[in-house]
Amino acid sequence: MATPILSPSILAADFSRLGEQVRAVANADWIHVDIMDGHFVPNLSFGPDITKTVDKVTDQVLDVHLMIENPEQWVDSYIDAGADCVIFHVEATEDHVALAKHLRNKGVRAGFSLKPGTPIEPYLADLAHFDLVLVMSVEPGFGGQSFMPDQLEKVRILREAIDTNGLDILIEIDGGISEKTIESAAQAGCDAFVAGSAVYGKPDPAAAVEELRRLASV
Repeated sequence: MATPILSPSILAADFSRLGEQVRAVANADWIHVDIMDGHFVPNLSFGPDITKTVDKVTDQVLDVHLMIENPEQWVDSYIDAGADCVIFHVEATEDHVALAKHLRNKGVRAGFSLKPGTPIEPYLADLAHFDLVLVMSVEPGFGGQSFMPDQLEKVRILREAIDTNGLDILIEIDGGISEKTIESAAQAGCDAFVAGSAVYGKPDPAAAVEELRRLASV
């Protein structure tokens, strides 16, 4: 297995010290930025301005997760703000393939995510248009929720489809990832791991990243 990709979620960071908190995980591979609009999910978070602020303080990959309605209207503002990978929800768009093509044409990685209740099977035929699939192992919208182990079956289905077809696509997982759950997620076939409180809830976030990476190296 390739080296696991760790993507700390700044949703769990201390916003009053955001630059310092991003620099505290300089050993992480990516920085995960959760965007919520209060409509697609019942919470509000960051926008393009915070994304741009994070981009100014790090050279790490900005992994931007759009939990918003009508993502087509907003993706360009996040690309302009410094997003390297833009992940949108298939439930929020009528044409996920067209949006993926647009993202790739803009020079960023295209990713899609799906809620726990959304089956993966209808999207397997379209995987070649994407660089990443984000499996939600909690209901999107709030940090600190418990991991849903039944979502690992979705990961296994994806892993088989990707490997069977020789596709170059990463499987990322988000929700309840911690020292207790990351190993099972890695064994199911995940390549990248979003962790919020399991990193920023620890006295030494950088050490937490290293420990999660070790546990995911199965």
